[in-house]
Amino acid sequence: MTELTDLTAVRLLDGYRKGEWSPVEVTRAALERAEAIQPEVNAFVRLTAEEALERARGSEERWRRGEPRGLLDGVPVTVKDILLQRGAPTLRGSKAVDPAAGRWDEDAPSVARLREHGAVFLGKTTTPEYGWKGVTDSPLSGVTRNPWDPSRTAGGSSGGSAAAVALGAGPLSLGTDGGGSVRIPASFCGIFALKPTYGRVPLYPASAFGTLAHVGPMTRDAADAALLMDVIGHPDSRDWSALSAPAGPYTDGLTGGVHGLRVAYSPSLGGQVAVRPAVARAVRRAVERLAELGAYVTETDPDLTDPVEAFHTLWFSGAARVTQHLGPHQRELLDPGLREICARGARYSALDYLAAVDVRMDLGRRMGRFHDTYDLLVTPTLPLTAFEAGAEVPKGSGHRRWTGWTPFTYPFNMTQQPAASVPVGADADGLPIGLQLVAARHRDDLVLRAAHALYEAGAASAGRPTPSGS
Repeated sequence: MTELTDLTAVRLLDGYRKGEWSPVEVTRAALERAEAIQPEVNAFVRLTAEEALERARGSEERWRRGEPRGLLDGVPVTVKDILLQRGAPTLRGSKAVDPAAGRWDEDAPSVARLREHGAVFLGKTTTPEYGWKGVTDSPLSGVTRNPWDPSRTAGGSSGGSAAAVALGAGPLSLGTDGGGSVRIPASFCGIFALKPTYGRVPLYPASAFGTLAHVGPMTRDAADAALLMDVIGHPDSRDWSALSAPAGPYTDGLTGGVHGLRVAYSPSLGGQVAVRPAVARAVRRAVERLAELGAYVTETDPDLTDPVEAFHTLWFSGAARVTQHLGPHQRELLDPGLREICARGARYSALDYLAAVDVRMDLGRRMGRFHDTYDLLVTPTLPLTAFEAGAEVPKGSGHRRWTGWTPFTYPFNMTQQPAASVPVGADADGLPIGLQLVAARHRDDLVLRAAHALYEAGAASAGRPTPSGS
């Protein structure tokens, strides 16, 4: 029998409508799963069981009357502890954040939309300090581990969210992505994640990392992500850069398939990236499936030279800004790696920053022209599978920073394009592999549609990890 914790949000809502199960029993099951996985995987900063059950009871009564509230009434969700959630401190993975110093009485825009639509908040998920790196460990909450192998990393910076979704502690989670932070852990943990077009999901307070930072859905599949985007993808007056409302529901556009779409397949960005053979094989198989489904696939590369130095200038400057207010004692509490990049970021000049912006704008122009010819770009999400937990880079890799092993993700934060990670198999150790789908700005619908086609064709899956304590 399928467990309630294995069901997608779409399936849960269908069951509520038919009276097959109730929000209270679903919430209890999700909370039990969260508590069971926490000791080994460490996905949560806090669980809010009392609040969750109270919201579930309200939802159950609304469903009983046939008057559900919004699109997600009674669906368990989790929220990365970077986003504000009313009623609890947002600690951002940092001992330097004083939980007693804030009022904590405001929701971030995406969290507010979840609340309006009746979602049930299970808790806040782990993040590295201020979301600064591509793995999830912090001085505050320790190491978050991979659901498939707890000796490996879950990835980051939205690693707690990815682990929670993969293991059934709620089918939906909100993550943030400034350089790959929903796509990296999605690839390592075998789930779906979308970094939407910048501004599609409003953000408040504004990120110190500026317009690199996006909010995105982390889910079991593309259909759940489209549903979540229909809730959170609307403007909010607190975000001056938010886009206007989308033309229509993303869920309505899922079923168009990929027939006739022009797909560019770049296995290694023109030989710039050394991709593990198992990753390359799994991604190629999925691309072949897109061709079988009617897409016109061409193996070609975008005009994209690695913008890592420009990204570092923007990213490290943002890190310096987010910690600028801290005193000497608070700085001593920071992750040593974060302290290091903050010191480097503080040394950049305004001209250095503007030179990096020039690189970014040129990259955006080149990708814009690329998408005049191709509807979608397909790459691996990452060139490797999950490595040892507690390390910023794989042992023996020679990389200094996390950007050394994420060359497929951060360029598309610079260009603000929609990009998703889709699970397309596993390596010989059973560790998930992700495929990345990228479209032109404002074409989130195409990314979701192509991902959904892969799910419908049975080409998008990493299976399910076995939860601890089960």
